[in-house]
Amino acid sequence: MPAFKYDALDAAGKSKTGLVDADHAKAARAQVRALGLVPLEVTPVAQADASSGQMQFKRRAFSASGLTVWTRQLAGLVGSGLPLERALTALADEAEEPRQRELVAHLKSEVNAGSPFARALATAPKEFDDVYRAVVAAGEQSGALGAVLERLADDLEERQALKAKLMGAMLYPAIVSLIAIVIVTFLVTYVVPQVASVFSNGKRALPGLTVAMLALSAFVRSYGWLVLVMLTLGSVGLSVALKREAFRQRFDAGMLTLPLIGRLARGYNAARFAGTLAMLASAGVPILKALQAAAETLSNRAMRADAMDALVQVREGAPLASALAAKKRFPGLLAMFARLGEQTGQLPVMLDRAARQLGGEVQRRALAVATILEPLLIVVMGVVVMLIVLAVLLPIIQLNTWVK
Repeated sequence: MPAFKYDALDAAGKSKTGLVDADHAKAARAQVRALGLVPLEVTPVAQADASSGQMQFKRRAFSASGLTVWTRQLAGLVGSGLPLERALTALADEAEEPRQRELVAHLKSEVNAGSPFARALATAPKEFDDVYRAVVAAGEQSGALGAVLERLADDLEERQALKAKLMGAMLYPAIVSLIAIVIVTFLVTYVVPQVASVFSNGKRALPGLTVAMLALSAFVRSYGWLVLVMLTLGSVGLSVALKREAFRQRFDAGMLTLPLIGRLARGYNAARFAGTLAMLASAGVPILKALQAAAETLSNRAMRADAMDALVQVREGAPLASALAAKKRFPGLLAMFARLGEQTGQLPVMLDRAARQLGGEVQRRALAVATILEPLLIVVMGVVVMLIVLAVLLPIIQLNTWVK
């Protein structure tokens, strides 16, 4: 039963908005009139996509952090013994954002109509990915939906924490680099020509550093726009090419070979893969389905292809550890923990330990890189500014020598 949003007027002429569940718009209008309101507009919360049968919302209702909080709230309500329908009703009533309220109302209407919660979540695939839905489905089948939702919220929180730490470690170097580029561009295109032009008309030759800086300044002022256009076109062309799966896979494979970025990307993707696989396996999802869902969470297409190849080997009877060990893009630590898990019968626990260890290593490596980059960027910026200042001061020093 779909949910409808209404705009109406009460007996005093005040505007009222709300949500009702009905089979169609006419029934929704009847419900609004039964509330003593005059319906002005009744619209479905989401429109069905004819090609997929899924509900399409105009904009995402949950941010990454918002989804984590919502999942934890739902886990608390369900874990305390509250029926899922009433838990969704409570979350819909407490939602502050209209988009969240409409989405939760839609999920509640689907559950009221008899759909399993995982199937209700599948009607909004942009909000709830395959991993999220697989974990929920496993929780429903096992009868431990509250505990599974709590574990899912923990996983979402840990994933966001790792991503936030990586972004935080790289934010300061990025800001310093941007400011340095702006300052150097300003000095080269404006300050250097203004000062050096005073001495360019003299009969004596200018110092070599000043001549070089003037040539660089002339190039930037004359062809800087062309360089900018070429960089923009190159970025657009790269983004278009990355949409082709074959090129994207080769590009991602090349990224993994880089000495610094490659190790960070490999560690981050391996940690995410291990954490997702551990969560799905602990929730009772079959290993083949868990492997496929975990592979689809990998942002690096080359590692995703390796994970899908490992899935084929496991389907043919190979142990998970052997399948992962054959893929050199995955760290050996992951295969080692998988082997220990298979030998001890505690695969989810060992995969979770591997995820935590890999995530911690990525954090330490990112912080170490940021610690080195910060002073290095400052030194490089200082050297560049010093060369520009020298290019300006050398003619002045030379002029003082001539005067004496």
